[in-house]
Order: sequence, then structure tokens, then C-alpha cells
Amino acid sequence: MHYDTPLITTMAVGLVLACILGVVAHRMRLPLIAGYLAAGVIIGPFTPGFVANQEIASQLAEMGVILLMFGVGLHFSLKELLAVKAIAIPGAIVQIAVATAAGAGLGWLLGWGLGGGLVFGLALSVASTVVLLRALQEHDLVATPQGRIAVGWLIVEDLVMVLALVMIPPLAGLLGGNAQPLEDGAAEVARLGIGTVGATILVTAAKVAAFVAVMLIVGRRVIPWLLEFVANTGQRELFRLSVLAIALGVAFAAATVFGVSFALGAFFAGMVMAGSTLSAQALKDTLPFRDAFAVLFFVAVGMLFNPAVLWQQPFSVMVTVLIILGVKSVAAFAIVRAFGHGRQTALTIAAALAQIGEFSFILVVMGVDLAILPTAARDLVVSGALVSILVNPLLFRLLEDQSRQPEPRPEAAEPVAEPAGGPAAEDLPQQQERGAA
Repeated sequence: MHYDTPLITTMAVGLVLACILGVVAHRMRLPLIAGYLAAGVIIGPFTPGFVANQEIASQLAEMGVILLMFGVGLHFSLKELLAVKAIAIPGAIVQIAVATAAGAGLGWLLGWGLGGGLVFGLALSVASTVVLLRALQEHDLVATPQGRIAVGWLIVEDLVMVLALVMIPPLAGLLGGNAQPLEDGAAEVARLGIGTVGATILVTAAKVAAFVAVMLIVGRRVIPWLLEFVANTGQRELFRLSVLAIALGVAFAAATVFGVSFALGAFFAGMVMAGSTLSAQALKDTLPFRDAFAVLFFVAVGMLFNPAVLWQQPFSVMVTVLIILGVKSVAAFAIVRAFGHGRQTALTIAAALAQIGEFSFILVVMGVDLAILPTAARDLVVSGALVSILVNPLLFRLLEDQSRQPEPRPEAAEPVAEPAGGPAAEDLPQQQERGAA
């Protein structure tokens, strides 16, 4: 008997194939992500054989992003987030501007016009939430100063992308695509004489500010209380359910009511829940779900990849990858160093941002749907994402190996005379050992 079950089929085939190819990648000493991406390519529409439901795979991937950002929010407090605002806000904005300019230059060379180039450049400027947080967690960097800077940087990027996603449709006509009508709220504000762009920015900023205010004023009291109330029932199953319900419920409300991204809504839900004494248990209980859906995210990315772009547009693919791995990293490194941080911190931030992901796909697909960009732009963005996601773990491995190397010792230092009070304190344990021997 045949059942039409695209959700079950996509999850079953995607996870089984990702598991098999993940093991193969591990045996070949490749990043596990390589196996997950290969699974997506195999079940994608551009290779022969079984084709999974791409829309369902994308929604499952979004679940991974929500749970991952929720987990990061549990690690963070508002105080820690505000502590890195001095570098995260200007750093993210400048890096986005540099990468967008580089992407716009490539778009102009390819004949896409200024508007298409700007949207393409924006797609290359924002890092993937899943890839960045996965790398930080695997190397125990989330709670470090550089980890906090990277996450704060990511939050600013997400906010900029939320603004871009809201503004692009009403500005599509000016960007060279099909003109779209304004939303009701923005249309009413535009009648006040501040123009289309001003109205869109004002409405978006008001929605984001309202969401943050609700979470900080109401959520900080209600969410920890609700979690402790359920925990007092003594039912572990209900506790796990309440954690997932809060994470997904806040993310959904953020997107539908306030127009904020699912990921940003989940992050604030986790950050507010961090005020509860049960936050550590909540983080532990969501870990299996987070890992499973994060795998499906990489499978969904692989499904978007069209291998033909590698031999049809090799120059464009190389320049796209160079912008992601080179221009973004150099800009981030220079910005972090300019703010007085150490070389190791700057290298960590540069490596963390040297990739693109979910927001990039949303932006480029929107650009194609609005006729601002050709379909070739989507193939270039997916190719750049695929290569950068594969290379990113290698960058962190090189960074880790470099940090383990001992500092060079001076060749011939002159003997230093002992102080009048006798041998230095750090030499005493060694001398005591010789005396005992």
C-alpha cells in the first residue's frame, strides 16, 4: 500500500543518508558536514534518482535554526550581549557594507544592474547561524570573549537582514524588479509624507522595538515562572514539552506578530529563559532535537546545489567564494584589530564569519522571485555556501593548531642574577624536588 507522506519520506531518507555519508566522511577524515551536504545533493532535484520535497526540507531546516538560536540564548544574558555592542554593532555594519560592495561589483560585471548587485552582495554578507554556532560549540568557544563577540555580531547581522527582507519588496521596482504594494501599516505611514523608504524603516524598527520590549518586560517574568511551574509537577515529559513549546511559540509569535525572524525570536526566548534556575536542564533536554534538525539544515542546503554551475560559470563561482572566504574574513579581521582586540580573537571572528547560509538563500530567492536577480545568482549563492560550509571547519582546525604551537623561545638569553632575597618563587618547587631526590 502506498501512502503520500512527503514529510516522513523527506525526514527518513534525509537522516538515513546523512548518517551513512557522515560515517563515510568521518572515515575519510573530512568534516561531518561534508557527508550531510552530499546527502542533500544526492536527493536534490539536480541529480538522478529519488528527489525529496524541497519545501518541506527547508522548513525542517528552519526548525534547526530555531532550536540552535534558542540554545545560544540560554547561554547568554542581556548583560553579556550589551557588553559586546561597542564592537558588534559597528563591526557587523561595516563588514556587511564591504561584502555587499564586493558582491555588487561582481553583479555589475555580470550585467545584473545596481539593484541586483546590491541584493546579491547582501546575500554574501551574512553568516549562517547554524554553521557559526556549530563551530563555536564544537570548539568550546560560545562562552569565551571571542564567542560572545561572534554571537553579538551575528545578532546584528540578523537584524540588518530582517530590515532588508522587509524593505526589498516595496523597493523592488527601484531595484530593477517587479514593483510590489506596501503593507497596510507602511502604506498608512507613507501618507505622512516621509516616503516609501522612510515608512518601511520606521514600521520595521517599531515592530522590532515592540518585540524586544515585550520580551524584556513581560517575558523575563512569565517564561521563568512558567518553566518552574511545570517543573514542580514532577513530570519530566511535561518539562521537555514546555521548553520546546516556549522556544517554538515565541519564535512563531515573533515572526507572525512582530515581523522578526524565527531565529531572532528563539534567541530572545532562550536569553529570557536563562534567568531561570532550570536553564541548564532546558538546554540539555533540547540538545537531541537541535542536533537532528541541524543535520537536516545541511541536507536542505545540499538539495539546492546545481553541480552544473561549476563548469558553466567557473569564474563567477571562484569570485563568489573569494568574496565569502577572503573579503569578509579580511574585513572582519581588520575591524576587530582596529577595536584593539588581540590577533587570536580577530582570527576567530574572521574564521567564524567566513561562510554564508540560511538568510543568504532567503534573500537570493526573494530577489529571483521579484525579478531583481536572474536564477544564475541563486546558483552562485548556493555554490558559495556549499564551498564555504565545507571549508569553515578546516579554518577552525588550522586556527586551533596554530593556537597550540608554543611561542618561540629566545636563542641565547644572558643569565639573570638572582635577587638578594634568594631564588625566585617559581624556582622553589623545582629546587625542593631536587632536595627530596
